[in-house]
Amino acid sequence: MDDMTTEIVTYYEDRYEEASRLDRRPQARLERIRTLELLRELLPAAPARILDVGGGPGAYARELINDGHHVRLVDIVPSHVEQARAGEPPIDAVVGDARELPEPDASHDATLLLGPVYHLHERADRVRAIREAARVTRPGGPVVVAAIGRFAGPVDFAATARFDDRTTAEARRLITDGVNDASIGFTHAYFHRVAELRDECHEAGLTDVVIHGVEGPAWPAAEAARTGPDAGPVFDAALRLARVYSAEPDLVGVSAHLLAIATKRR
Repeated sequence: MDDMTTEIVTYYEDRYEEASRLDRRPQARLERIRTLELLRELLPAAPARILDVGGGPGAYARELINDGHHVRLVDIVPSHVEQARAGEPPIDAVVGDARELPEPDASHDATLLLGPVYHLHERADRVRAIREAARVTRPGGPVVVAAIGRFAGPVDFAATARFDDRTTAEARRLITDGVNDASIGFTHAYFHRVAELRDECHEAGLTDVVIHGVEGPAWPAAEAARTGPDAGPVFDAALRLARVYSAEPDLVGVSAHLLAIATKRR
C-alpha cells in the first residue's frame, strides 16, 4: 500500500465516520436518494450479482440486498468491511483495492464504483480502476462510476457560510487543478470535470456513457436553508429539480457528485 493510500485509510479509520454520512446533511440525503433511484433504474432485475467496489460500511449494498440482489462489497478500509459484515442484513465483504480487484473476469452482472475513483489523483490509476470494474462485469452489463464535481467544495463552503479568503483561493486553483487540498479538511481526492469523467470511462473501454448530476442544481439552496423554516420545502424542490435535470448537459456539473452510467462492451 502506497503512502497516499495509507493516509486515506487512516482518515476513514481514525478521523471520519462514514457510516452516518448519508444522513447528516441535505446534500448527502439528496446523494443517497438520487443514487438509489438511478441504480434501481439501471440495474438488471433481481436477483442479479452486483459488485460494490468502495462500498464503505454498506449503505447502498444493504438497500440492494433488500431489493433481492446478491451483493459482494470490496473496500480498502478494514473497519468499513467489518461494519458491512456486522450490519443487518450482513454483507459479503472483503478488503481490496479497486485497482486490482480480487474477482474473476465477468463474474458480476453489474459493478459499482461509488467512491474509489475520487480518491485517486493520477488519471492512469482512475482508468485502471474503471477498467478493473469492466473486467469483472459480464459483457453488456452496467458499470457505474461516481466522482466528485470539480467545484463542489467551494460551492459547499459558500452555501454553508464558511467561504473566506482561503476558500476563494481554493476556488481559483480548482479552475485548472482538480487535486483536493487535504489541509482544508477532506482527505486526498481528485475532483472531476464532466468531460474528464466521460473520457476516462471511454479510455477504460466502456460504451454508452451517460453522466448524471446526482444532487441536482439546487443542492446549495437546500444546504443554505437547512436550519431555517423553509428547510423541508426547499429540500423537496431540490430533489424534484435533481430528477428533472439529472442528465441535462448544461447543469450536470453543478452537482456535488457526478455519476457515470456506462456499459461493458459485448
